[in-house]
Amino acid sequence: MNVLIVDDEPLARERLARLLGQLDGYRVLEPSASNGEEALTLIDSLKPDIVLLDIRMPGLDGLQVAARLCEREAPPAVIFCTAHDEFALEAFQVSAVGYLVKPVRPEALEEALKKAERPNRMQLAALTRPAAEGHGAPRSHISARTRKGIELIPLEQVIYFIADHKYVTLRHEHGEVLLDEPLKALEDEFGERFVRIHRNALVARERIERLQRTGLGHFQLYLRGLGDEALIVSRRHVAGVRKLMNEL
Repeated sequence: MNVLIVDDEPLARERLARLLGQLDGYRVLEPSASNGEEALTLIDSLKPDIVLLDIRMPGLDGLQVAARLCEREAPPAVIFCTAHDEFALEAFQVSAVGYLVKPVRPEALEEALKKAERPNRMQLAALTRPAAEGHGAPRSHISARTRKGIELIPLEQVIYFIADHKYVTLRHEHGEVLLDEPLKALEDEFGERFVRIHRNALVARERIERLQRTGLGHFQLYLRGLGDEALIVSRRHVAGVRKLMNEL
Protein backbone atom coordinates (compact mmCIF):
# COMPACT_ATOMS: atom_id res chain seq x y z
CA MET A 1 0.00 0.00 0.00
CA ASN A 2 1.36 3.40 -1.00
CA VAL A 3 1.14 6.03 1.74
CA LEU A 4 1.48 9.80 1.41
CA ILE A 5 2.41 11.78 4.53
CA VAL A 6 1.05 15.32 4.84
CA ASP A 7 2.28 17.47 7.75
CA ASP A 8 3.75 20.95 8.05
CA GLU A 9 6.30 19.77 10.65
CA PRO A 10 9.39 18.03 9.20
CA LEU A 11 10.04 16.08 12.39
CA ALA A 12 6.45 14.76 12.39
CA ARG A 13 6.83 13.62 8.77
CA GLU A 14 10.11 11.90 9.61
CA ARG A 15 8.64 10.10 12.60
CA LEU A 16 5.65 8.82 10.64
CA ALA A 17 7.93 7.66 7.84
CA ARG A 18 10.10 5.84 10.39
CA LEU A 19 7.04 4.13 11.94
CA LEU A 20 5.80 3.08 8.51
CA GLY A 21 9.23 1.69 7.68
CA GLN A 22 8.83 -0.74 10.57
CA LEU A 23 5.62 -2.19 9.14
CA ASP A 24 5.38 -4.69 6.31
CA GLY A 25 3.32 -3.92 3.25
CA TYR A 26 3.51 -0.11 3.23
CA ARG A 27 5.64 2.20 1.07
CA VAL A 28 6.14 5.88 1.92
CA LEU A 29 5.73 8.01 -1.18
CA GLU A 30 8.21 10.78 -1.88
CA PRO A 31 8.07 13.67 -1.73
CA SER A 32 5.79 14.17 1.25
CA ALA A 33 3.59 17.28 1.53
CA SER A 34 3.89 20.16 3.99
CA ASN A 35 0.53 21.83 3.31
CA GLY A 36 -2.91 21.21 1.86
CA GLU A 37 -2.21 22.57 -1.63
CA GLU A 38 0.86 20.35 -2.00
CA ALA A 39 -1.16 17.40 -0.71
CA LEU A 40 -3.83 17.73 -3.41
CA THR A 41 -1.20 18.10 -6.13
CA LEU A 42 0.75 15.04 -4.95
CA ILE A 43 -2.41 12.98 -4.54
CA ASP A 44 -3.23 13.70 -8.18
CA SER A 45 0.24 12.71 -9.37
CA LEU A 46 1.24 9.91 -7.00
CA LYS A 47 -2.19 8.23 -6.54
CA PRO A 48 -1.62 7.06 -2.94
CA ASP A 49 -3.80 4.37 -1.39
CA ILE A 50 -3.67 6.03 2.04
CA VAL A 51 -2.99 9.61 3.18
CA LEU A 52 -1.71 10.37 6.70
CA LEU A 53 -3.05 13.89 7.08
CA ASP A 54 -2.37 16.58 9.66
CA ILE A 55 -5.28 18.95 10.43
CA ARG A 56 -3.76 22.31 11.37
CA MET A 57 -1.60 23.46 8.46
CA PRO A 58 -1.05 26.78 6.70
CA GLY A 59 -3.41 27.45 3.81
CA LEU A 60 -5.81 24.59 3.28
CA ASP A 61 -6.10 22.61 6.50
CA GLY A 62 -6.52 18.84 6.67
CA LEU A 63 -10.30 18.95 7.00
CA GLN A 64 -10.57 21.06 3.86
CA VAL A 65 -8.30 18.68 1.97
CA ALA A 66 -10.37 15.69 3.07
CA ALA A 67 -13.60 17.46 2.08
CA ARG A 68 -12.24 17.98 -1.44
CA LEU A 69 -11.21 14.35 -1.63
CA CYS A 70 -14.78 13.34 -0.75
CA GLU A 71 -15.89 14.88 -4.05
CA ARG A 72 -13.76 12.41 -6.02
CA GLU A 73 -14.98 9.07 -7.28
CA ALA A 74 -12.04 7.05 -5.95
CA PRO A 75 -10.33 9.02 -3.16
CA PRO A 76 -7.51 7.60 -1.06
CA ALA A 77 -8.30 6.50 2.48
CA VAL A 78 -7.62 9.32 4.95
CA ILE A 79 -6.15 8.87 8.43
CA PHE A 80 -5.81 12.07 10.44
CA CYS A 81 -2.68 12.42 12.56
CA THR A 82 -3.02 15.51 14.74
CA ALA A 83 -2.00 17.00 18.05
CA HIS A 84 -5.58 18.09 18.64
CA ASP A 85 -8.40 15.76 19.70
CA GLU A 86 -11.31 18.17 19.31
CA PHE A 87 -11.77 17.61 15.57
CA ALA A 88 -12.86 13.96 15.70
CA LEU A 89 -16.49 14.59 14.71
CA GLU A 90 -15.50 16.83 11.80
CA ALA A 91 -12.93 14.26 10.72
CA PHE A 92 -15.48 11.48 10.36
CA GLN A 93 -17.88 13.83 8.60
CA VAL A 94 -15.30 14.01 5.82
CA SER A 95 -15.01 10.22 5.69
CA ALA A 96 -11.79 9.66 7.60
CA VAL A 97 -11.12 6.02 8.43
CA GLY A 98 -8.90 6.86 11.39
CA TYR A 99 -8.07 9.64 13.83
CA LEU A 100 -4.74 9.43 15.64
CA VAL A 101 -3.55 11.87 18.28
CA LYS A 102 0.15 12.75 18.37
CA PRO A 103 2.48 11.35 19.47
CA VAL A 104 1.17 8.52 17.30
CA ARG A 105 1.62 5.11 18.88
CA PRO A 106 2.95 2.38 16.53
CA GLU A 107 0.17 -0.08 17.40
CA ALA A 108 -2.53 2.57 16.86
CA LEU A 109 -1.03 3.48 13.48
CA GLU A 110 -0.91 -0.15 12.42
CA GLU A 111 -4.54 -0.69 13.38
CA ALA A 112 -5.66 2.43 11.52
CA LEU A 113 -3.74 1.36 8.42
CA LYS A 114 -5.43 -2.04 8.48
CA LYS A 115 -8.82 -0.34 8.60
CA ALA A 116 -7.81 1.82 5.66
CA GLU A 117 -7.07 -1.28 3.59
CA ARG A 118 -10.62 -2.56 3.81
CA PRO A 119 -12.68 -2.09 0.64
CA ASN A 120 -15.40 0.00 2.28
CA ARG A 121 -14.65 3.54 1.19
CA MET A 122 -18.10 3.98 -0.30
CA GLN A 123 -19.65 3.02 3.03
CA LEU A 124 -17.43 5.45 4.87
CA ALA A 125 -18.23 8.20 2.37
CA ALA A 126 -21.88 7.75 3.31
CA LEU A 127 -21.05 9.22 6.71
CA THR A 128 -21.36 12.69 5.20
CA ARG A 129 -24.68 12.07 3.44
CA PRO A 130 -27.17 12.07 6.34
CA ALA A 131 -26.19 15.56 7.47
CA ALA A 132 -25.95 16.91 3.93
CA GLU A 133 -29.02 15.27 2.43
CA GLY A 134 -31.18 14.52 5.44
CA HIS A 135 -30.84 17.92 7.14
CA GLY A 136 -30.05 16.54 10.57
CA ALA A 137 -30.84 12.87 9.94
CA PRO A 138 -29.35 10.33 12.38
CA ARG A 139 -25.69 9.39 12.10
CA SER A 140 -24.80 6.14 10.41
CA HIS A 141 -21.82 5.61 12.74
CA ILE A 142 -20.99 6.51 16.34
CA SER A 143 -17.50 7.59 17.36
CA ALA A 144 -16.00 6.77 20.75
CA ARG A 145 -12.62 7.53 22.31
CA THR A 146 -10.90 4.37 23.52
CA ARG A 147 -7.35 3.29 24.34
CA LYS A 148 -7.00 2.52 20.62
CA GLY A 149 -7.81 6.09 19.65
CA ILE A 150 -11.11 7.03 18.03
CA GLU A 151 -13.28 4.03 17.18
CA LEU A 152 -16.04 4.28 14.62
CA ILE A 153 -18.97 1.89 15.22
CA PRO A 154 -21.57 1.31 12.48
CA LEU A 155 -25.06 1.81 13.88
CA GLU A 156 -26.22 -1.56 12.57
CA GLN A 157 -23.66 -3.25 14.86
CA VAL A 158 -25.01 -1.59 18.01
CA ILE A 159 -26.97 -3.94 20.29
CA TYR A 160 -27.84 -1.62 23.17
CA PHE A 161 -27.07 1.58 25.08
CA ILE A 162 -27.08 1.51 28.90
CA ALA A 163 -26.65 4.64 31.03
CA ASP A 164 -24.54 4.47 34.17
CA HIS A 165 -23.94 7.74 36.00
CA LYS A 166 -22.38 10.24 33.56
CA TYR A 167 -21.46 7.74 30.83
CA VAL A 168 -23.37 5.47 28.48
CA THR A 169 -22.12 1.99 27.62
CA LEU A 170 -22.54 1.10 23.96
CA ARG A 171 -22.53 -2.67 23.41
CA HIS A 172 -21.82 -3.74 19.86
CA GLU A 173 -21.02 -6.93 17.98
CA HIS A 174 -17.33 -6.82 18.82
CA GLY A 175 -17.29 -5.45 22.36
CA GLU A 176 -18.29 -2.28 24.16
CA VAL A 177 -17.22 1.35 24.49
CA LEU A 178 -18.12 4.30 26.72
CA LEU A 179 -19.88 7.35 25.32
CA ASP A 180 -20.04 10.81 26.80
CA GLU A 181 -23.54 11.37 25.40
CA PRO A 182 -26.86 11.50 27.28
CA LEU A 183 -29.15 8.52 26.77
CA LYS A 184 -32.05 10.88 26.04
CA ALA A 185 -30.11 12.49 23.18
CA LEU A 186 -29.39 9.06 21.71
CA GLU A 187 -33.08 8.16 22.01
CA ASP A 188 -34.10 11.38 20.27
CA GLU A 189 -31.66 10.76 17.44
CA PHE A 190 -32.13 7.01 16.95
CA GLY A 191 -35.67 6.48 18.22
CA GLU A 192 -36.75 4.75 15.02
CA ARG A 193 -34.13 2.02 15.48
CA PHE A 194 -33.98 1.68 19.27
CA VAL A 195 -36.60 1.23 21.96
CA ARG A 196 -36.43 2.11 25.64
CA ILE A 197 -36.90 -0.90 27.93
CA HIS A 198 -35.80 0.74 31.16
CA ARG A 199 -35.10 4.26 32.33
CA ASN A 200 -31.41 3.55 31.71
CA ALA A 201 -31.54 1.27 28.63
CA LEU A 202 -32.19 1.45 24.88
CA VAL A 203 -32.04 -1.68 22.72
CA ALA A 204 -31.94 -2.23 18.97
CA ARG A 205 -35.45 -3.12 17.79
CA GLU A 206 -34.27 -5.52 15.11
CA ARG A 207 -32.25 -7.54 17.64
CA ILE A 208 -35.16 -8.34 19.96
CA GLU A 209 -35.69 -12.10 20.18
CA ARG A 210 -37.97 -12.87 23.14
CA LEU A 211 -39.44 -11.50 26.34
CA GLN A 212 -39.44 -13.86 29.31
CA ARG A 213 -40.91 -13.60 32.79
CA THR A 214 -38.83 -14.95 35.63
CA GLY A 215 -40.10 -16.93 38.61
CA LEU A 216 -39.88 -13.75 40.69
CA GLY A 217 -42.12 -11.88 38.27
CA HIS A 218 -39.43 -9.81 36.59
CA PHE A 219 -39.26 -9.46 32.81
CA GLN A 220 -36.10 -10.19 30.84
CA LEU A 221 -35.40 -9.37 27.21
CA TYR A 222 -33.11 -11.53 25.06
CA LEU A 223 -31.35 -9.92 22.13
CA ARG A 224 -29.70 -11.41 19.08
CA GLY A 225 -25.94 -11.21 19.52
CA LEU A 226 -25.93 -11.50 23.33
CA GLY A 227 -26.31 -15.26 23.67
CA ASP A 228 -27.81 -16.14 27.07
CA GLU A 229 -27.35 -12.64 28.45
CA ALA A 230 -30.64 -10.86 29.14
CA LEU A 231 -31.59 -7.30 30.04
CA ILE A 232 -34.20 -6.30 32.62
CA VAL A 233 -37.36 -4.65 31.29
CA SER A 234 -39.01 -2.30 33.77
CA ARG A 235 -42.72 -2.86 34.41
CA ARG A 236 -43.69 0.49 32.93
CA HIS A 237 -42.08 -0.52 29.60
CA VAL A 238 -43.30 -4.12 29.36
CA ALA A 239 -46.51 -3.26 27.50
CA GLY A 240 -44.63 -1.17 24.95
CA VAL A 241 -42.09 -3.93 24.33
CA ARG A 242 -44.87 -6.51 23.89
CA LYS A 243 -46.64 -4.26 21.41
CA LEU A 244 -43.45 -3.74 19.46
CA MET A 245 -42.76 -7.47 19.34
CA ASN A 246 -46.22 -8.07 17.89
CA GLU A 247 -45.43 -5.57 15.16
CA LEU A 248 -42.03 -7.06 14.29
